[in-house]
Amino acid sequence: MADKKMNKRNNRNNDEDYNPKFRKPRKKVCPLCADKNLKLDYKNAEQLRKFINDKGKILPRRASGACSIHQRDITLAVKRARQIAILPYTQD
Repeated sequence: MADKKMNKRNNRNNDEDYNPKFRKPRKKVCPLCADKNLKLDYKNAEQLRKFINDKGKILPRRASGACSIHQRDITLAVKRARQIAILPYTQD
C-alpha cells in the first residue's frame, strides 16, 4: 500500500495530490559571487541596470538573488551612479 501511494505521488502528470506551490524552491546564487571576474563598478550603467527595475528602483535581494554583502555594494553603486547622472532616479 505504501509503495503504491509513493509511486502515485512521484507521478506528476495524473496525481491529484501534487501541488507545485509546495515544491521546494531552488536556491538563488549570487551573480557576483558566482562569477569572480565580474567586478561591480558604479560607472558601468549596463551592469547596474540588471539590478534596478523598469521604474528605476533598486531590486531587493529576493528578486536580484544577490548575497547581503553584494546587495550593499549594489545599492551603493546605484546611488553613486544616480548622483553623477549615469542612472536616473526615476523612469517615466
